[in-house]
Amino acid sequence: MSSEHYFSETPGSDYKLKEIQVTIDGESVSVQTAGGIFSPDHIDQGTAVLLNHLNQVPPSGNLLDIGCGWGPIALSLAKRSPNAIVWAVDVNERSLELTRVNASRLGLTNIRVCKPDDVPEDLTFSGIWSNPPIRVGKEILHGLMLHWLPRLISDAEAYLVVQKNLGADSLHRWLETELPENYSTIRVDSAKSFRILRVKNRA
Repeated sequence: MSSEHYFSETPGSDYKLKEIQVTIDGESVSVQTAGGIFSPDHIDQGTAVLLNHLNQVPPSGNLLDIGCGWGPIALSLAKRSPNAIVWAVDVNERSLELTRVNASRLGLTNIRVCKPDDVPEDLTFSGIWSNPPIRVGKEILHGLMLHWLPRLISDAEAYLVVQKNLGADSLHRWLETELPENYSTIRVDSAKSFRILRVKNRA
């Protein structure tokens, strides 16, 4: 088995671009993907389940996609809320390049694509949507959650999709105990073995 993962910073596989047809916020579009990233052949089931919750996207402010891959969540957010700024973050350089390319192809100018450390430290978010990289392990995953979720503004919500057999329920319990007291975590949906967790800053 290859030691390369979609969360590798610099994928070692050949950079072979391919076109796939997908639906972004109700519109069929052509995007570019490549190997060495998460779900290069299609919108994965978890992300598809998560995208059913786009009716909660704020019309403005800063929105965040943690682990953007080739961009399906970020592109959908940017298309749904053209007056918002969508921050698409990933450690995988190939994912970042593909998200930039796909944003340009779709004419979406409100996406900021960058590595996590390049997001301004004082930036806060009016919404977060993520199919988080569960396979990085609990320590790194928990660090990601504690880094980003406390940056929600008052009354803002985060939507996280996690596969049930990859620890959705244990993550739910952990979020309830480790986030600040003004945060609530509830399960708002279950579909195709995935859970959608909603984290809200109630302050």
